Amino acid sequence: MLILTTEPGMHFYTGNFLDSTISGTGGSYKKHFGFTFEAQRYPDSVHQLEFPSIILRPGNKHSQVTVYKFSAK
Repeated sequence: MLILTTEPGMHFYTGNFLDSTISGTGGSYKKHFGFTFEAQRYPDSVHQLEFPSIILRPGNKHSQVTVYKFSAK
């Protein structure tokens, strides 16, 4: 898998806190039943002046692109 994004950071979520209270197609989601890569700004950016700003002022627009490419190579 190749991930291309305009965001500076990536968060990997493993589903450690899933507890079967959420359900979807195929049943309930239990601990470790999934994972995701989430392109985003750096955690705690609002308090770290050296990180890219996450402040979106009124009237400004934000857009980002993330592409996930899968290959069997």
